[in-house]
Amino acid sequence: MTGKPIPTLALVDDHTLFRKGMINLISMVNANYNILFEADNGEDLQKKISKDNQPDILLMDINMPHMDGFATVEWLREHYPLVNVLVVSMIQKEEAIVKMLKLGVKGYVCKDIEPRELGEALHSIANKGFYYTDFITGKLVHSLQLGESANGASSMLPVMNDREKDFLKLACTEFTYNEIAAKMFVSPKTVDGYRNSLFEKLNVKSRVGLALYAVKHGFVQL
Repeated sequence: MTGKPIPTLALVDDHTLFRKGMINLISMVNANYNILFEADNGEDLQKKISKDNQPDILLMDINMPHMDGFATVEWLREHYPLVNVLVVSMIQKEEAIVKMLKLGVKGYVCKDIEPRELGEALHSIANKGFYYTDFITGKLVHSLQLGESANGASSMLPVMNDREKDFLKLACTEFTYNEIAAKMFVSPKTVDGYRNSLFEKLNVKSRVGLALYAVKHGFVQL
């Protein structure tokens, strides 16, 4: 009986020394990761990634020459949507964090991260598909509150049935989609149906988008 495949990683950062340091840290926290390649920026990434050489998790900076992190994530979303991006950056500005999460990244950590937290982030993304700290959640909530104040009352909300509302709330937890299916006593295929229906109704493209909507409109309290 074969075990779970070893997760593959890649690093995109314009500082070679930092990339090497990250690789050493990754080997310290968990030797069971396979590093596929390193890249200096988004343009270099485009040359090295392929359908046969795409990582499960991509650790990436924001400030990079030629093609920064924002442009790189947009390109990945179009060409390699299955790659999970973990942003590793010194930038802690709310607008940068929120923009990245809206673009669909699966986690956001600071470059001075402790080895233990790096291990937690990689493990969470590999097993649950995302890693959001209290700090990141706080930035999201503050941004949403400011948006509500600036825009006034919300317009008419899309109509959701009770099961879709239940799914929306569970989608804001750390449960995987398969675990959500078990909680709701339905098949994973049915949960996929709930998710796709809400993506269309709420005009979002990711689980982060669902969480943002749920917080903004009071379906969950943080």
